[in-house]
Amino acid sequence: MQVLSRLLVIAGVAALAVQEPREARVALQGKDIVYFHGALETAVEARPLLVLLPPNAAAPVDAIREFAARWQPLAASLGWRLAVPWTAGGAPAWTDFGVKALEAVVEDCRKRAPVDPSRVYLAGAGDGASEVFYAAARSPDVWTAALAIQGNPKTAIDTNRLFAANTTATPVLWVVGPESAAEARSLRDRLAAASYNLELLAAENPDPQQIFGWLAGRKRDPAPVKIDCETGSPAFGRCWWLEVVKFDPALRNDVLRSSRVPPGSGAYLDLGGFGFNAAEPGPGVLVSWLPPGYAGPLKPGDRIVTVAGRALKDARDYIEFMDAAEARPAAVLLQRGKERMRFETRIVLPRREETWTARVQAELLPDLREVQIISRGAAEMRVNLPSAWLPVRLNWNGTELGEVKGAGCLLLTAPSSLGRCQ
Repeated sequence: MQVLSRLLVIAGVAALAVQEPREARVALQGKDIVYFHGALETAVEARPLLVLLPPNAAAPVDAIREFAARWQPLAASLGWRLAVPWTAGGAPAWTDFGVKALEAVVEDCRKRAPVDPSRVYLAGAGDGASEVFYAAARSPDVWTAALAIQGNPKTAIDTNRLFAANTTATPVLWVVGPESAAEARSLRDRLAAASYNLELLAAENPDPQQIFGWLAGRKRDPAPVKIDCETGSPAFGRCWWLEVVKFDPALRNDVLRSSRVPPGSGAYLDLGGFGFNAAEPGPGVLVSWLPPGYAGPLKPGDRIVTVAGRALKDARDYIEFMDAAEARPAAVLLQRGKERMRFETRIVLPRREETWTARVQAELLPDLREVQIISRGAAEMRVNLPSAWLPVRLNWNGTELGEVKGAGCLLLTAPSSLGRCQ
């Protein structure tokens, strides 16, 4: 945790010079999303916005408020506004509800104070960093760029819903300490194989000016001339100036292969959810936390030392073993203090979601005055072309749809229909 600790110390140097963060609430699907905001809230001009995910979103609300207060001076020194979400009884940002909650927080911040739409940044620390990888790819047109401080993308990968194409215009910087560098490079290479837009910085004493300067140097184009998006959910069909509104897996296009980052088996032990630190030394896996209301056999401080007859060296060995595991009964040996305990359980495989997807690539070719759209699995799309591009011809999967002269929403319906949105 050296990287996070150093940045927190630097961020907290001037904590008393900045006003205490204020609590805000926004409703989403019948639930209250709580977040803390502050830093330059009285400024009348549009300012960049930093949405920061805390290391442990399940921490008590007072701990999240304190975390926001420690980061607020850094945001103020950059001239940025700050929002730190805390969703009581909700879901982390590697779930779809969590991503929608972040979108709601950004929209609510815009209502409270002017936000520069070209500079909306996402960052996460510790466990929050793990959520950054998912949220940046699930709703990429919300974010200018994203920063992950420690953590890792494995949780996001294991959702089976991490599509690398979505980060083409939304870069992610991952900062880790030397002790995590080898594992981080392996995961980076795995993401890079799918073309996930990721940069890795391994440093024991990271320079905050370099890290946040990387973010500040990025600006969001509200209408990129080239876009590439993939999703299996209509709730996440928006892709900058284009939105897939109807899906049809029969509409194949082998030119557009999936950009899904392939997960491991996703196997888990049927012992109830439990948390552990992947960098914790062995032997076995140290159970560091359990969710509220946990009713399984584990206790904090237990060590899982053997699974299905396999002695576990450490937490990373457990991860590698489970990544290749198949569903089957399994015996687990626990070390609890001086006592060893044996439990019969199962290795369970998750039900995979979004096994088929739609993917769309679209590009303005200014020399030809043409917008070319290539799609797979998209039966109907809404398109809003920037007025500066008009007039322009529209081509969908090799078929000329005609010239677009007036601004407004266009409705494209497979195989080659072009009309105005109702």
